[in-house]
Amino acid sequence: MLSGCQALPSKQEGEARGVIFLRAEHCLSEYLRELRIVYPGPCLTVTGINGTAATPRPDGFIEVPVRQPVEITAECYYRHLDGSEQAGSRTTVSLALAADRFTHAGLRWYLHAHTQAWRTTGCEPTLSRSIYPTYRSD
Repeated sequence: MLSGCQALPSKQEGEARGVIFLRAEHCLSEYLRELRIVYPGPCLTVTGINGTAATPRPDGFIEVPVRQPVEITAECYYRHLDGSEQAGSRTTVSLALAADRFTHAGLRWYLHAHTQAWRTTGCEPTLSRSIYPTYRSD
């Protein structure tokens, strides 16, 4: 576990470079108590930043400058219970952010395809500092 934490980008590195770290790919999942399963929710893969192809670092994060307007292009897709991609579910979305969205360098951010994992449709990109869904399913 310690080596996993050490592989994440450090706050000091981001502050020195004037960037935040955006996870290049993030998939939501949620444990559903009633069904006793981990439900694989939608995934989102960042494909571009400001019209340029996104290049993830070896740790899986993309560096995004702070205090600048940013346009993020991404692909959303849904997964079956076994985690495989649902055919025909891939869509492309864009998210335009104002210059005041990322004001503190060195922070890690995650772009969720939706606010929850279960019973979602479409792609509604949501920025979060957490890897977990915004809402739990009932």
